Amino acid sequence: MDNIVVVIDGKEVETHRENTILEAAKSVGIEIPNLCYLKIPEIGFKNNCASCRICMVEIVGNKKLVPACSTKVNPGMKINTNTMEVLEKRRNVLELMLSNHPTDCLICAKNGNCDLQNLAKEFGIRDIRFKGKIFEYRRETSLGIVRDLDKCIMCRRCETMCREVQTCEVLSGINRGFKSIVSTAFERDLDKTDCTFCGQCVAVCPVGALYEKDYTWDLIREIAKKDKRIVAQIAPAVRVAIGEEFGFEPGEDITGELITALKKLGFTDVFDTNFAADLTVIEESHEIEERVKKYLNGDKKVKLPVLTSCCPAWVTFLENNYSEDYLENISTAKSPQQMFGAVVKNIWGPIRGISREKIVSVSIMPCLAKKLEGKISNFSEKGNYDVDYTLTTRELARLLKQSNIDLKTLQKGEFDKPLGESSGASDIFGKTGGVTEAVIRDLYENLTGEVLENVDFKSVRGLEEIRIASLNINNQNIRVGIVHGLGAARKVLERLRENQEELHVLEVMACKGGCVGGGGQPYHHGDFDKIRKRALGLEKIDENKSIRKSKDNPQIISLYEKYLGKPGSNDAHKLLHREYKYKK
Repeated sequence: MDNIVVVIDGKEVETHRENTILEAAKSVGIEIPNLCYLKIPEIGFKNNCASCRICMVEIVGNKKLVPACSTKVNPGMKINTNTMEVLEKRRNVLELMLSNHPTDCLICAKNGNCDLQNLAKEFGIRDIRFKGKIFEYRRETSLGIVRDLDKCIMCRRCETMCREVQTCEVLSGINRGFKSIVSTAFERDLDKTDCTFCGQCVAVCPVGALYEKDYTWDLIREIAKKDKRIVAQIAPAVRVAIGEEFGFEPGEDITGELITALKKLGFTDVFDTNFAADLTVIEESHEIEERVKKYLNGDKKVKLPVLTSCCPAWVTFLENNYSEDYLENISTAKSPQQMFGAVVKNIWGPIRGISREKIVSVSIMPCLAKKLEGKISNFSEKGNYDVDYTLTTRELARLLKQSNIDLKTLQKGEFDKPLGESSGASDIFGKTGGVTEAVIRDLYENLTGEVLENVDFKSVRGLEEIRIASLNINNQNIRVGIVHGLGAARKVLERLRENQEELHVLEVMACKGGCVGGGGQPYHHGDFDKIRKRALGLEKIDENKSIRKSKDNPQIISLYEKYLGKPGSNDAHKLLHREYKYKK
């Protein structure tokens, strides 16, 4: 039998024999404090490094306490989680951590969201008996991530995420004793490593050792000048997550309240990234259609599978690791963020007589890699970028709270036109499999010439890390792959390279769950059920839209008729496509 019975704090608990004490206790509502433990059930991954030792428990008959996060249950095992000895040892460990930890909580980026702070409060720690030593490491600031290594507690969650889940292997433990920290090889800056800036290390860091580079006050100064047009675009994943910071349930759609809030902050125009997501679908599906047709007509030199290009962290990963193999496979279509910025500054602005320099283009994103994507030199003219500032979901939530704006109290607003109109296909861009499903809706009609009545392709949905679906279009078997997480992407690319897999299209999102699990979203603290609920929230928005195919968006149709000609045209390529960096 797979299940066994153990006794925890006098209560009989039936649990799987492969579970740890921590998991068995949690299943019946017994909470054991922990800092280093990390579990991602969708991919069957859990971190058992047991480096923090906060979760020590007593096993009756054992002479020593054991870490609950890495000790497996055994039949008949009797466990005590709250004896006086256990509580004393936990407090000792916590005090030792705090003895060489900075005490600048009031100005720390994780203040209020810090697991170490919460534990200190739970244990009622006011004085620390031990005297440690704080080494002043330099604080490294990149375009996307700030590393404050003085605050590293060596829980190694970030290292686990980077090495085991994302397989980038940028972070690892270095030094000994009080000097122990998690850093890069030779302590190089992140932008001098193979870091993709996916931000998943930030998402799992329990303290303020890693956080996003905040551009909020730069934006506030721009708004305060009142001499520019402040234009916002809101990514789909933001609207089903930011509400968590204001008491809404994960996945609840608060688009209308968010629009009203941005207007209150001083944004002159509030548009939807979804408009540009529809545009991305048009360009990307055209590119896929051309390549697939050539392949089906016998051209075996065509580069397949077509790799989606919406996720900048994934693009960087590909450039760093698979340039020689697959750089020509990736779609040249820009991400929705960059397409939106290009349209705003090159079409929308000039129509209204507004120069590029007078437009402040702001994107609200669930992602840290978007901060770097916006600063790619090719996405600018004479130093003026298509996207001037990128704020994460968390940054915007903080700004709203600082401005005494509570989303719970606001009326629903509407996006400004014309860049606020979108299809349901664009909403699902924010979850894993969404880009593929959105593209298929258009691709099917393009290849068959038929009207697609049922637009729900449920075979590409779900949260399994690798999903392969076969679609019969025009009596042709089109194989699509959907992957979330860079480690999973590596597995599929290796299979493709060794001819163990055949795909026509491959969608990759760097973050687990897609953008709903992005590195800039409200902290989920290991609760991946929140990510699932956010994804379901986007599916619900899509289902309730009157237009569910990107090609049916009337504003997109108008944009092509007046300015772009047709998908894949020279004008479209100039404005909506990009090149990539070849790296050996």
